[in-house]
Amino acid sequence: MNTTEQTSRYDNLDKMSTKELLTSINAEDMTVPVAVSKAIPQIEKLVDRIVERMICGGRVFYVGAGTSGRLGVVDASEIPPTYGVKDKFIGIIAGGDYAIRNAKEGAEDNFDQGAQDVLSYMLTKNDTVIGITASGGAPYVLGAINAAKEVGALTSGITCNENSPVAESSDIPVVAVVGPEFVTGSTRMKSGTAAKLILNMISTTVMIRLGHVVGNKMVDMQLTNRKLVDRGTRMIMEQTGITDYEYAKSLLLKFGQVREAVEHCNSGRI
Repeated sequence: MNTTEQTSRYDNLDKMSTKELLTSINAEDMTVPVAVSKAIPQIEKLVDRIVERMICGGRVFYVGAGTSGRLGVVDASEIPPTYGVKDKFIGIIAGGDYAIRNAKEGAEDNFDQGAQDVLSYMLTKNDTVIGITASGGAPYVLGAINAAKEVGALTSGITCNENSPVAESSDIPVVAVVGPEFVTGSTRMKSGTAAKLILNMISTTVMIRLGHVVGNKMVDMQLTNRKLVDRGTRMIMEQTGITDYEYAKSLLLKFGQVREAVEHCNSGRI
C-alpha cells in the first residue's frame, strides 16, 4: 500500500473537539518541511538542469490532476507578475481549465490525453516536464512524462511515495515522503503542502539564478496594482538614494520596471 493511502495516525476524528482537530492537523503539518528537506539534493539537481535549459530558450511544464494540477497552475500563473517572465512556466491540468474549479472525474486516468496535452505545446529538448502526483501513479501524468522523454525533454516527478511509477520513469524524481494523511487518503493536505513547498523552491530558485532578483528584490515584477507600484517605488528609492517618493514613482511608471528605472538613474541617463 502507498504511504499516502495508509491509515491516519489519528482516530475518532468525529469525536474530537475543534481545538483537538486543529492542534492535531497542525502537528502533522509541521512534519512536512522535514520531509521536503530530505529531497533538497534532488531539487538542487533539477533546478540546475532547468536553468541550463532555460538559458537556451527552454520552458517548464507542470502537469498534474486534481489538487496536484491546481498547484502547478497556481505556481505557473504567479511567475509573470512576480518576475516579468511570460510563457516560461506553464501549468497543465487533467481536464483542462474547467478542472481548475471543478472536479472532473476520470481525467487523471487518461494516459493518452496526458501525452496529447503536453505535446500540443511543441516540446523541445530544452523543455522540462514536471509531473505532480501525490500517489506517483496518475496515468495522465505518466502519459505526459512518457511523451516528454520521447522528444528528449528533461522530466521530473514530484511525489510523496517511494518507488512509484512516476519516480521510476522520470529523469530526476523528487520524493517527499510525508506519511499518512490526517484524514486517511486526503492528499490535498500534507501531500499538497509538500508539493506547494517544492514548487515554490523550484520556480523561485530558477528565477533567482536567471537574474530576476537583485539582492532580495523582485526587480522585474509587473506593476499590476497599487501595492506593487508602492513596493517598486520604495525599491527605487532604496537602490538609488532618491528621497522624493513622487519622483521615484514617476520614474517607475515611466520605465515600467524597477530594474530599468534603477539602471537609467544610476547610469546618469536621467
